[in-house]
Amino acid sequence: MLLAHKIELRPTPAQAIYLDKACGSRRHCYNQLLAHFSSKENKWSKSSAYQYYIKTLRPQFGWYTEVSARVTRNAIDDLDNAFKHFFRRVKAKQKAGFPRFKRKDVKDSFALREKAKFDVKGRLLRIEKLKTKIKMRQTLRFEGQTKQITISKRAGKYFASILVETQQYNPKDINRQSRVGVDFGIKELATLSNGVVFGSNQKLKASLNKLKKIQKNVSRKKKGSNRRARAKLKVAKLHFHISNQRQAVLHQLSDYVTRHFDRIVIEDLNVKGMVKNHKLARSISDAGFGSLRQQIEYKGRLRNCEIVIANRFFPSSKTCSACGSIKKDLSLSDRTYHCDCGLEIDRDLNAAINLKHYGEDTLQPTEKRTKEIC
Repeated sequence: MLLAHKIELRPTPAQAIYLDKACGSRRHCYNQLLAHFSSKENKWSKSSAYQYYIKTLRPQFGWYTEVSARVTRNAIDDLDNAFKHFFRRVKAKQKAGFPRFKRKDVKDSFALREKAKFDVKGRLLRIEKLKTKIKMRQTLRFEGQTKQITISKRAGKYFASILVETQQYNPKDINRQSRVGVDFGIKELATLSNGVVFGSNQKLKASLNKLKKIQKNVSRKKKGSNRRARAKLKVAKLHFHISNQRQAVLHQLSDYVTRHFDRIVIEDLNVKGMVKNHKLARSISDAGFGSLRQQIEYKGRLRNCEIVIANRFFPSSKTCSACGSIKKDLSLSDRTYHCDCGLEIDRDLNAAINLKHYGEDTLQPTEKRTKEIC
């Protein structure tokens, strides 16, 4: 099993300079390769990119040698993946998305994909061509063979994502219930069919006034000045803080449902379509529905849970969880579901119960399926 652990680094000023050089070298090499192969006379291939890198780029830019050779060499693999995805989308007649040039201080990172180029011992990280070892905030969560490492920089902080091949992951979850339905929402992030409610996850909204204030401060600074750079760093740090707050709530919810239930039924939300509603776009993006689904799915695989995705057009909110009748005139403002059968229930709880029933129905054997098994 391959698992990754992302750890914050605590580099010294000299070590931070090396990490910045490595990020810059990888970005520069990537951009040089992209510029060369963007012209019509140069057709992309991984072998031709390697030849161009060896014969032209490394002799021309001698400062590549100040960092590990694999930092710039792996830029070829990164660009190769970008072109593969581009050609795949073109073949599928989707929006192509030609590879873009990397920008400084925007998702700066570099990777070392060879075991000999780095080493982790306790809370110390060794990187090729760096004389001293970098302190990590914590030790590796998993024991096993380290396969590769990706070092990234965000909001002035450095992080190491270490991929480990391990067989020791065993969550030891006991007394789990059979199934649960999870209804996502904006007013409440998630309502479970057992009555548990996770509150609204509007972290950006809570910090919006502070964000506006420091962004206004950035606009007053002269472009290219050190004061503008410091002001932009404050904006990045606040965005990073908001992101951490949001992810903490999502991890708490995904951990709870995968720890306590064997089968989890969630909605197949069309997030791209939902954000087209300009009145709710920011709230929907702030909630992080896409990230939440990813976390539930990968944690479910680790804990041997069964994840059931309800059909996108399944009327979970409009269906009565008691009698099964569908109320077609239900609007977003109706927070309580009233049915002719006498049921009065919270709208989100009603939807969660219907999702739980959906998970039960998908497991019932049909007559055709029973004959196939026999």
